[in-house]
Amino acid sequence: MTGNPARRVSQHRTAQSPDAYTAKHDTLHLVYCETTEDVLAAIQREKQIKGWTRRRKLDLIEEMNPDWKDFAEGW
Repeated sequence: MTGNPARRVSQHRTAQSPDAYTAKHDTLHLVYCETTEDVLAAIQREKQIKGWTRRRKLDLIEEMNPDWKDFAEGW
């Protein structure tokens, strides 16, 4: 969850710590996102998705972004 997606993507892409999750898992592309003005709803949704299986998460991405386009390309 972030209030500044461009900054967060930049943090992922620069892997600011060598032991960071992003450095270990090569998470460099933004292929799925949701928006809301309700912080509590965002936290609840993030926890819900984190509890899902990998397959269910992949299905969610495929449903919204079947070509796996990087939404942050060009930021």
